[in-house]
Formats: sequence, C-alpha cells, structure tokens
Amino acid sequence: MSSHTISRRQAMGAAAAAIVPSRSFSIASFHADVTPPLGAPLFNAVIARSIADPLQAHGVVLSGAGAPIVLAAIDWCEIRNDSYEHWCATLAQAAGTTRDRVIVSCVHQHDAPYSDWVAQRLLEANGVAQPMCNPAYDQQALDRVTAALRESLAKPRPVTHVGAGEGKVERVASNRRYVQPDGKVSWGRTSATRDPRLRALPEGLIDPSLKTISFWNGDEPLAALSCYSTHPMAYYGEGDVSCDFPGLARARRQKETPQVAQIYFTGCAGDTIAGKYNDGSHQNRPILASRMHAGMVAAWEATRRYRLDRIGFRATPMKLAPRHEPGFELDDYRRTLADPSRSRLDRFEAALGLSWRRRLDSGHAIAVPAIDFGPAQLLLLPAESFVQYQLWAQQERPGSLVMTLGFGECAPGYIPTARDAAEGYDDHYSWIQFPACEKAMRQAIRRALVR
Repeated sequence: MSSHTISRRQAMGAAAAAIVPSRSFSIASFHADVTPPLGAPLFNAVIARSIADPLQAHGVVLSGAGAPIVLAAIDWCEIRNDSYEHWCATLAQAAGTTRDRVIVSCVHQHDAPYSDWVAQRLLEANGVAQPMCNPAYDQQALDRVTAALRESLAKPRPVTHVGAGEGKVERVASNRRYVQPDGKVSWGRTSATRDPRLRALPEGLIDPSLKTISFWNGDEPLAALSCYSTHPMAYYGEGDVSCDFPGLARARRQKETPQVAQIYFTGCAGDTIAGKYNDGSHQNRPILASRMHAGMVAAWEATRRYRLDRIGFRATPMKLAPRHEPGFELDDYRRTLADPSRSRLDRFEAALGLSWRRRLDSGHAIAVPAIDFGPAQLLLLPAESFVQYQLWAQQERPGSLVMTLGFGECAPGYIPTARDAAEGYDDHYSWIQFPACEKAMRQAIRRALVR
C-alpha cells in the first residue's frame, strides 16, 4: 500500500485531476445550526441568556462499503437514552442506512443543550417546573440536521485516499486525578481550577495527541475528522451558549480551509480537563482555542495519505450493569423525583437514573461501533469514558492511528477504570457498576477493533 506525506500546497487544498478509485467510495458532508433559543434549558439547570457562539452539527455520510455510514458531531452537552436512539434512527432513515451504522457523538460543551426525553416526562409528571430539556426544540434541531444530511446526498464526492495524522496539543489537557499531601487520591481538579496549588501539579494521565482522519479525491482534500481528549470548556454555567475553545479552533480551521469539511469530536474525556492551564478566566478561552488550533494544524501537516482500498465496519453490543447502592435503586429514584424538598439537580439526576434503568431493564445494549480504513480506525465509546480506555484502544491496533470518540450514548455517566475505583473514585454522576465496567468496556473495544 503506497503512501506519501502531504506537501504544504496539497495541505492547503490544491486540487489535481480526480483519480478513479479501484472501488467506488464517496463522501457527502453536511452541517446545520443547532443553537438553542434564548430562555432554553442548558446543562445543569442553567437557562440560556445569550448566544456567545452558535452551535452546530457537522457530519459526513460515507458510501461504497455496504449500507452508508453516518458520522455526526453535535455541539450539545449530552444526548441520552431514547433521545439518542431517536437521533440515530432518524439520521439512519435520512441516509438510507441502518441505525447501527450511525455514529452520533456530542462534543460536550456545558453551555449547551442536554437531551433525555423520558427523563423530562418523568420530571413533568412529578411537578418539576424547570425543564431539563425542550423536546420540541430538540426535534426542530434534529429536523435541520436531517434536512442538511438529505441535501448533502445530492452532492457526493469521490474518495480515493484516506489520510492519517496526529499532532501534539501543548498546554491544554490535564487529568482530574491528583495525590493529596496525605497520600489520598482526589479527582477534584476541574475544568476551571482556581487553586494555584492544584494547577502546579503535574498534568497526570492524558493523551497528548490530537488525531485527524481525512478523506481525499486524488490531491484534493474533502473532509477532516479531528479528535482530542479533554473536557471542552474554559468556563461555563452563566447561560452564555458557546461552542467553547474546540469549536472556536474548528471554526478557524474551517475558515482557513473552506473546501474541507472540518469536523471535531471530543475523545474519551471523563477525567481529562483543562484545569492545570485554566483558572476559569474568560480570557483563557481564546488562548486554549489557539493551542487546540495549533494541534489541528500539526496533525494536518503530519498527515500521510493512503489509497483507500476498503472500509470495514463492525458494531459490538455492550451491556453495562446498573449501579446498585443507596441512592441508585429504583425506589430511591422515585422517592427523590416525588420529593419537592429535594434540589432541582437531585431530581434531574433521579429522572436520568430512572430513564437509564428503564432502558437497561428492557434489554437495551449500547452499540460500540468501529470503522476500519486500513491505516486508521475510528471507534465510538459511550458517555464520559476515562482517557485510559482511549489509550487501551490504541494498543489493540499498534502501527495504526486509532481515533476514539467519547460521548456517544451518554446515559452511563462517568466510566472510570478499575484502578480508579480501587483508589476510591466515587461520583454521583455515574449510573453504572464499577469496577465491573472496565471488563465490559475492554471486551467491547477488543471485539470492535479485532482485525
């Protein structure tokens, strides 16, 4: 299989005569606005008071390898349970494919919508006035994405080559985990870490590389999928809707390469945040965006192109056991939901837990899909998977570029490793059993990426 490094002229998008592939693959790219209206509910019981940056959905439809494959990155915080299934099924129908061949991943900005329709109905039934999400608006946003996808199918572009590149992102990511002076482990470092003593600690476990998989027609670049592991916010919680620093970096790359569909996914970032390099000051958002942009450019310039001979697809079902302990049982959820003395967030989380349990009790399994392009693989994992799962996935295919997306089906919440559980990790925003989750996750990763 021949390969060559992209020249600077090619990287800027100089087009040569199209090469007819030995097997006919094509790509169609789409984007749509998914910005909520003012007054709409955002994550964490926040209400949208302004639009700092528009939110978008970006995606591609790959054809030529059996039924079409859809990949979509959504500038929302989370899409969960029945809402997630509805998004995937709707996009599948629009693309003329099956639900299992649709990959939807939230970028996970926090000043953004959060969708779980069953949880919202439970809240309404229990008299919780403030909404967690707005199903009518959610559907309008999905309708715009669906229309954009359908429109894109009329303009497919031939794909002859796939590109794989990675670049180091400097001074952005760090791990929540740190060791306290008494030797105990804490996961208390947050996206905006104001304590200078915590910012002075080492980065901890991260994946320093931003990875880019690109699609080409001869020398002409068509689309670039980029992915990096960090929570994507410099500050949040004030109601100012924003695509935050990864979205700003993506927009800058789009402006620089208007002929290339620039799509950004967040990797496994349950425990990675910008906290070492960010104290929550508003001026840090463009600084972090500039560093992320530099990583995108570095990955692009390091890209090697390979003739695209095949596209393999596999979707592995995975079941994560529900959490069974005080506060996480069905009766606990119901009592909290019905108790007006409990906080809004407590009742929100009880509704989320009950929505998830209904899915599990109905036999629902989470799909772990993987696309194999030969020199590069793309894998989707659920929710707030910790970065170690991304690093383990890379070990499954040494010599390849393995891009692991997080924030697929977001219902499980945080997904730690067995080591984290042994060290005392415990967070209320997790609805699964740990350490048992590690075995299920690693088995699914291995099955999805097997040659």
